[in-house]
Amino acid sequence: MTEATQLPPLPDHLSIDQRSPFHVAAVFEHDVGIRLNDKERLDVAEYCISEGWVKVPAGKTLDRKGNPLLIKLKGKVEAFYK
Repeated sequence: MTEATQLPPLPDHLSIDQRSPFHVAAVFEHDVGIRLNDKERLDVAEYCISEGWVKVPAGKTLDRKGNPLLIKLKGKVEAFYK
């Protein structure tokens, strides 16, 4: 009756941009949380655990193609399912 759903493993490098080679659609079917330096971030657009960085939007600033301008924050990165 109760069927345990198998969650896909979280990759080392993940992006929310569908055009990125680091976008994995199966992961986004579930809620993913990101911690940077032991604080949960809700605005992460891309992360890399092994290199220790996340990319977040820089306010309302847009690049010339209309996408949010991203800044890189460095520290201890942890990814988890909520």
